Amino acid sequence: MRLSRFFIDATLSLGEHDLPEAQAHYIGRVLRMAAGDPVQLFDGSGQEYRGQLLEVGKKAVRVSLDQAFAGQADSPLQVHLGQGLSRGERMDWAIQKATELGANEVTPIVSERCEVRLKDERADKRLAHWRQVAISACEQCGRSSLPIIHPPITLTEWLAATQAQLKLVLHPVAEPLVSHARPASLAFLIGPEGGLSEPEVEQAKAAGFHAARLGPRVLRTETAPVVALSVAQQLWGDF
Repeated sequence: MRLSRFFIDATLSLGEHDLPEAQAHYIGRVLRMAAGDPVQLFDGSGQEYRGQLLEVGKKAVRVSLDQAFAGQADSPLQVHLGQGLSRGERMDWAIQKATELGANEVTPIVSERCEVRLKDERADKRLAHWRQVAISACEQCGRSSLPIIHPPITLTEWLAATQAQLKLVLHPVAEPLVSHARPASLAFLIGPEGGLSEPEVEQAKAAGFHAARLGPRVLRTETAPVVALSVAQQLWGDF
């Protein structure tokens, strides 16, 4: 039987637990799991727990956890992705794949050519949605820690706040990633659908970023983080 794996937004330990209502609804009403089914849970601490469902109701699920073990180790390369804010599924895709590829932090960046503007309640809803996208990606790929998904900020704010040993802005005319020495921490800046403007690239360089390219072709905003993180993990991480 396939072992279902779920993130629980609460501290886990061995023994019996009542699951939060959202997970209980998903397990009982959506997946239609039953008492006796095996489960694997994680809480983002790096620990994983196995056990079985004891009771499954419409709004309440109780589980017994009888095995604890260390989860999947994070990549030794610490990565903060600054992703240009893009529309709908493109942003979801970028966050999902960045999570699967080991990014530790993702910040949506509001830049000159962004076609999306989020304010107040809508921004809060999108942030909650992006965090759920990351959680689902962790459940699927076996990752035991959750990346931090930050609220959107302006490019200027992100450049001023970002700390990393190596900071790269993707740009078609630049040096390849392989030209850099292995860093312990890395910040990637990727533009939105319309790309970063030349003044923004120069602004990033003034803030300590190096221009880097991923090959001869111009990649879409949702494709660039997949390629960039894959190459970085191959060169300096755990691929």
